[in-house]
Amino acid sequence: MAASSSRVDDTNNNIPTYEYIDINTKTFHVGAFESLWKEQLKPNYYSLQDTPQATEDEEFAKEMGIPSETIEELKVICSPDSLRCHPENEPPDMNVVPADPGLLTLRLRKRRQDYKETLHRDFTCRQDLYATELESLAMGRRPLDPADLVPEGEIILTFRIHYPLIFERFKYVRPYQTLQVLGSQKLTELRDAICCVSDLQVSGEFSNTPDIAPDFISKDHYKSAFFYLEGIFYNDMRYPDCRELSETIIEWAKSRDFPTFQTEKMEETTFRELKIKIGYPYLYCHQGDCEHVVIITDIRLAHQDDCLDRKLYPLLTYKHRVVTRKCAVCHLYISRWITTNDSFAPTDPCLFCDQCFRMLHYDSFGNKQGDFLAYPFVDAGAFN
Repeated sequence: MAASSSRVDDTNNNIPTYEYIDINTKTFHVGAFESLWKEQLKPNYYSLQDTPQATEDEEFAKEMGIPSETIEELKVICSPDSLRCHPENEPPDMNVVPADPGLLTLRLRKRRQDYKETLHRDFTCRQDLYATELESLAMGRRPLDPADLVPEGEIILTFRIHYPLIFERFKYVRPYQTLQVLGSQKLTELRDAICCVSDLQVSGEFSNTPDIAPDFISKDHYKSAFFYLEGIFYNDMRYPDCRELSETIIEWAKSRDFPTFQTEKMEETTFRELKIKIGYPYLYCHQGDCEHVVIITDIRLAHQDDCLDRKLYPLLTYKHRVVTRKCAVCHLYISRWITTNDSFAPTDPCLFCDQCFRMLHYDSFGNKQGDFLAYPFVDAGAFN
């Protein structure tokens, strides 16, 4: 992350001058970061309009102090067409490498090919094939309505959302989601874009009424959430039944002489108003106790290659592929039910797909057989 020269001001005096090499930066104000960049850069440097090639050549020649004839000569010499070693209508096979190449790059490619031939894989990991697919789909995309165009000089922040702080889940090093947000957006827009399987869970025991569809999921019933950033709790208070989840933490901190925490409303705060650190772990909490580590990994001005349709933000650029939990009986279909105290199950608790669950626990008339407890199960891998 880069920024302009520092100012003696309590809102932006900690903005680093060059690329920051430590684990995280010092605290700085997002809005100050944006304004300082705009003061240092000319408007045409962060313009989102396409510049004619002739104008670019003229500006480049003027900046480098060389005549326009030299520019034309360089374009001919450095053109990709001059690098061809074969006719254009006969493209070479890029996988064919000479047996004893002289170039170091070809020797490295030959070594890599020989290594791959020794590997025996029974499947191809879709995560490796499509790791950057989400990001490339929206690259350079512009809106149909000019009113939805991202304004020039808009700040883009990159958030990494990690798995909930549970030991079995937190062992994953990769983030669960990577999202890009605009500086003018509210924190609630990021909160709504975060997908967590705990929001989709259904509360209740349904062994006696498996055919009754639940009226709501957890996100519909428990709407409270907060972000914790630099000593401030940003609570989601958009709905009448929302409550401040941070209240318990603040009262606990007061009883132990901790510094006083502040509270703000998530729906009234934009990312431009925040004070943050790049690379520092923050907290997102929802469903009462489902806690996610949130890390801001990048902050920059928007450029022409970004997605310029503001309706698509927060923009999902990465999503971790989760292994699905299959049925314990057929080992074929994704689990839909989880049972406990079940004499028909090999383990306690046990996962079942819908078909195996009904065949094993109910007769042909739908009557319950035996004593067991059944709960709807939402598999995180079903949303890959």
